Amino acid sequence: MKTPILPAERWPECLAVLRGGGVVAVPTDTVYGLAALPLDVHGIDRIYAAKGRPEDKALPMLVASLGDAEEISLLAHESRRLCAAFWPGALTVVAEAQPGFRSPALATDGTIGLRMPALALTVHVIDAAGGVLAVTSANLSGQAPARSARDVLDQLDGRIDMIIDGGPSPGGVASTVVRVAAGAVEVLREGAIPRERLEAVLRGEGAG
Repeated sequence: MKTPILPAERWPECLAVLRGGGVVAVPTDTVYGLAALPLDVHGIDRIYAAKGRPEDKALPMLVASLGDAEEISLLAHESRRLCAAFWPGALTVVAEAQPGFRSPALATDGTIGLRMPALALTVHVIDAAGGVLAVTSANLSGQAPARSARDVLDQLDGRIDMIIDGGPSPGGVASTVVRVAAGAVEVLREGAIPRERLEAVLRGEGAG
């Protein structure tokens, strides 16, 4: 069955899909992402199946606020400083999950990747869905990230339930992924925010 594309103003319709264990493609400030409820085993499994993603690779979480991130993770002081400087934006911070947060999308070591996107539409969807969504790039594993609803359809038509068309993603570059240990930044993936800006924040020099 062909995957429907809905205009941005109809985004509330995706909430029923998510609550029914479905997978929805949503625009973000970086690239389009596949979203499911974070505690929904069926929805998470469908993301892996749709992408052909290895099951040992965790799924990041998008949050609607820093407070939502703190409800599901144990953010270190330095990680909070980075979030305060670069959220909303293209920074994913890896932290330990709260002991009570048992999402099937977590890494095997109990860590979680967290990001607040800088796109109002995405934040509205996340907030309405409960403040947190499991979201990974909307493309087949190994293929180019989708920057538009059409890009998503070209790769994933019939594999997911709905696409919300928010126009071309303004960023087009994946987020920088970091983990903070002993006050030092470990860059796990180079992305939109360079290491130098992260280190400057931890030195107290501001986001730049």
